[in-house]
Amino acid sequence: MATNSALVKFQLINTSDSDLNQVQQNLVRTLNPIYNTQILGGNLLQNVTLKMGTNSINHKLGRTLVGWQLTRIRALSTIYDTQDSNKSPTLTLDLTSSADVIVDLYVF
Repeated sequence: MATNSALVKFQLINTSDSDLNQVQQNLVRTLNPIYNTQILGGNLLQNVTLKMGTNSINHKLGRTLVGWQLTRIRALSTIYDTQDSNKSPTLTLDLTSSADVIVDLYVF
C-alpha cells in the first residue's frame, strides 16, 4: 500500500538579504492557512485491499481523520465507514465493504 502526502511545508532559509527574508515571510503568511486546511493535508493510500466485512486501515495522518474519499475502485462494492465506533480514530479508518476489492483512498 503506497502513501503520498499532499503537502510539503515551505522551509525558511536564513539569509542576510532582507528583501529575500521579507518574501519568505510573506510566503509563510500566505501558505500557513493552506497548510491548516485539513483536506489538503491528507494522504493518498493506493492499492488498499478491502475484504468483505470490516477493514481497519492505517491512515498515517498522525491525527484524527476528518474524512475520506474513494479515488479509484477496481470492482463492484458498497463501501462505508464505521468511524463513529472506531476505538483508534487517530490511527485508523474503519471501512466496511460488501465484497473483496482493491481501492485507492484519499484520507484527510
